[in-house]
Amino acid sequence: MDRPLRVLHAVVNMNRGGAETMIMNLYRNIDRTKIQFDFLTSKAGVFDEEIRQMGGRIHRIPYVTEAGPVRYFFLLKTFFNENDYTIVHAHMDKMSGQVLAAAKQAGVPVRIAHSHNTSSEGSVPVKLYKQFTGSLIGPSATHLFACSEEAGKWLFGKKHAEAALMKNGIEAQKFFYSDIVRNRLREQLGFEKEDIILGHIGRFQKQKNHSFLIETFERLLQQHKKVYLLLIGDGEYKDRIYEQVRIKGIAQHVHFLGVREDIHELLQVIDLFVFPSLHEGLPLTLIEAQSAGVPCLVSDQITKEVDLKLNLVTFLPIHDHELWVRKIKRLTGSTAERRSEPEAIRAHGYDIHTTADGTQKNYLLLGGVE
Repeated sequence: MDRPLRVLHAVVNMNRGGAETMIMNLYRNIDRTKIQFDFLTSKAGVFDEEIRQMGGRIHRIPYVTEAGPVRYFFLLKTFFNENDYTIVHAHMDKMSGQVLAAAKQAGVPVRIAHSHNTSSEGSVPVKLYKQFTGSLIGPSATHLFACSEEAGKWLFGKKHAEAALMKNGIEAQKFFYSDIVRNRLREQLGFEKEDIILGHIGRFQKQKNHSFLIETFERLLQQHKKVYLLLIGDGEYKDRIYEQVRIKGIAQHVHFLGVREDIHELLQVIDLFVFPSLHEGLPLTLIEAQSAGVPCLVSDQITKEVDLKLNLVTFLPIHDHELWVRKIKRLTGSTAERRSEPEAIRAHGYDIHTTADGTQKNYLLLGGVE
């Protein structure tokens, strides 16, 4: 093969979300002499420069919220007519329907819809529009992928059995627990040995349920003064959560760390990962946390597929703050030795090298190269 097969990934932007991080993990670990990733986006992202350095191309058109539905579809059709791709891989959940419908009209032969969630958000008109665009996936996609069984059922409905399960692989060795790293970083962040550190990683949006987490943490703090909360990420709800923390007078105990590149090290600092999401596909951060040996307290709205059976994941309903407080106290009071179990990560199919190898072979087969 003289030139690599170029696979186009359709996303809103390439920021540090779960789906985007998964794509980048794949990109870093495939053989880029055989396959290159290009991106159709609507906004700038933090991964853009790395993508260009690895040889990827970034195309940009205005998103539907800016262009309007009719013009957005016209821009998609124009793009696909002017750019020659064999494979388009859409990661926009229900909005993938419009992307793939335009690709089908332009004659793109391989059109993949990939589900990364189990629900969509927005006002009633927005949800109705997403329902319409989601209905285009069935007649427009040639292949269906999902990060979990539940994500497949949500997006593909009766067709979910046709979806290939594509697990969110991670570079597990980066997350292996180290007492040396933990102690060094806790000292750098100004924490004392007896301090209890809770952590959350995710975009500040309704889905992540930060407000519930802050309410719970306030009640916990009334009973335990040496507890702190690290909030890692960015998003449209960040200011309102920051204001909620300020009004409650707990700002000295809640640290907003923003978007970080050192997630693998920050997980070493954390004593308990808290994740009260309203819905998820299969959160990459929970795989990373378990790889680092961190106990995880998570919403019972998250698929049980995320539990790697390492006795690290506890599911709780998200309607009772006091129940969460009691469970946090019990889990952080445990004296169990912390360790990573790399073989368990590999055995459950979440090692990025295995995922990248399988994905590469699949792309080459679909692209008619092998």
